[in-house]
Amino acid sequence: MDQLNPTALTLDNGLRLLVTPMPYARSVAISVYLAAGSRYEHTTEGAGVAHFLEHICFKGTERRPRPMDVSIEIDAMGGTINAATNRELTVYYAKVTPEHASRALDVLLDMLRNSLCLDHEIERERGVILEELAAVEDSPAEQVGVALDALLWGTQPHGRDIAGTVESVSALSNDLIRGYYRGQYVANSAVISIAGAVDLEQIRALVERHAGDWQPGTPCNWVPNVVGERGPRVHLIPKDTEQAHVAIGLLGLDAHDPDRYALDLLSIVLGEGMSSRLFSRLREELGLCYDIHSYLSHLLDTGMFAVYSGVDPDNAAAAVRESCRELARVLQPVTSDELARAKAVTRSRVQLRMEDTRSVSALYGAQAVLGLPQISPEETLLRSAAVTLEDVQRVAMRVIRDDALHLAVVGPFDDPDSLERELAIDGRSAG
Repeated sequence: MDQLNPTALTLDNGLRLLVTPMPYARSVAISVYLAAGSRYEHTTEGAGVAHFLEHICFKGTERRPRPMDVSIEIDAMGGTINAATNRELTVYYAKVTPEHASRALDVLLDMLRNSLCLDHEIERERGVILEELAAVEDSPAEQVGVALDALLWGTQPHGRDIAGTVESVSALSNDLIRGYYRGQYVANSAVISIAGAVDLEQIRALVERHAGDWQPGTPCNWVPNVVGERGPRVHLIPKDTEQAHVAIGLLGLDAHDPDRYALDLLSIVLGEGMSSRLFSRLREELGLCYDIHSYLSHLLDTGMFAVYSGVDPDNAAAAVRESCRELARVLQPVTSDELARAKAVTRSRVQLRMEDTRSVSALYGAQAVLGLPQISPEETLLRSAAVTLEDVQRVAMRVIRDDALHLAVVGPFDDPDSLERELAIDGRSAG
């Protein structure tokens, strides 16, 4: 795999720039990251403001006053533009051919620096976001994930829906939204990561021209995790669905933890792919479900390790029981063949992502805005390759504990007792 090492620069205003030339690329990806997200919302009254603002930045600037002006201009380049908000960052990104890089950068920075934040656009978008929240209510697979977050982290910002709640979004004042915009969308809170068919000096000049006068500020910091602040063990959301949606969760590892690479491999062995243990046992052998998989997230100071399954309601208790048995089984050493396959999956994922300019710009931009060490794809693969069977067993023992289990369920149930009884990891389950 070719070395993909960015050059990092910091402008006088505190804006950070990362440039990663990819000689074989035919596109340029521009990602602008901001220290904004649900963990930067310090009160429940402000829940959802970061996500709300992401919508508003597409609704016009002085130079592009109509909401359609932005998308029309990007479409005219034959490119794409989008944005996303999560717990710890917000990103706006575009992907275009090289001759349009300057224009695309101008569009993105105009949106982020000069949004009009007009009252009537805020009110119009409030209705859109309320519909987005309603769509989660109509999607049990998403709803159960939000419920599991609340079990693991309680009422903390990272334990709630990134978009907020119906109550918080309805109550967000226009002045609060504009204040968040002025406070967080400042030069020293931003990272511009550009990858693809680019020249370092040309990009440096472009960024200086488009953002050299972007003013710095005093943005707020993210809300740290409070250890031990969790919700109840089980949360059942009764809903007349054809399928029960079951999520079993445990606290995982944060983004700084050196054991995260072993946990990533453990997740692949347990529940990622059609040869994983969960898929083989619950779907292929027992026929309990159509979709079952494990997933994880690494936040700055906490993390999650979870198993999701969509099952016939009559099979929900059995799915919980068998999922817990598979969790118990990985407390014993995985096999050398399983670990080798997991490492091969990791290698392929990393190598395939590195063909895409957007993925490269995202890798380095996210690391920078989160304050994480700059780790190249090559270094990631070296750390993954160094994981031993003993490392995997050790991390399993760290994470998979009976007293740390949580269960969220959405489905046609009135009483969670029958499901909660199956939520256990003990010696009998491991057999």
